[in-house]
Amino acid sequence: MEFLRLSKAVKRLGVHPVTLGLWAGSGKIPVTWVGRERRFSSIDVEAMKVSTGGERFRLGGLYVRVCGSSGRESSLEAHENELRPTSTGEVVKVFRDRASCLREDRTGLNRLLRAVADGSITVVRVTHEDRLARFGVGWLEHLLAVHRAALEVLQPKKLGGREELVEDFVSVVATFVGRLYGMRPAENRGGLLAESGQCQAGGR
Repeated sequence: MEFLRLSKAVKRLGVHPVTLGLWAGSGKIPVTWVGRERRFSSIDVEAMKVSTGGERFRLGGLYVRVCGSSGRESSLEAHENELRPTSTGEVVKVFRDRASCLREDRTGLNRLLRAVADGSITVVRVTHEDRLARFGVGWLEHLLAVHRAALEVLQPKKLGGREELVEDFVSVVATFVGRLYGMRPAENRGGLLAESGQCQAGGR
């Protein structure tokens, strides 16, 4: 029997070090301490390979976003509290942004994608698709799949056809108007939707 270092054990198991650390912390795999370093029995590692059947442990990353660069902490917290109770596996990290859904260069989103790329996140969870991005969610989902990660949307979009097209068009216009005049995109969007409804009611 051989006692393996963490790096060698994760290589044999084909999992991320975070995953093995979680297994060790929960007692799923025994640990032997050599000084301050954890070691894993080769017998236990082989047994874990058989029991998991090659299935990846769910390492959840929650992504929450609100518009605006300040305040609105309660909204971010509300989204997080909505996601946590429905999460299975381990919630490893929460990624937060205060920015428009049309902004591509977001600190939280960039950190999330890096975590997916290095394998420390295997499941990305959001309340709604537009929390992640207004457009191009399918491309992001494909990118996650390349790194063997999945996207889970708590409340999938139910719009379709003309209604969805109008919603997308209004969001684009509202965002760019907000950039020009320094107004909040959410406020612009609400006003434009209201005007759109009045126009449709008037038969214009």
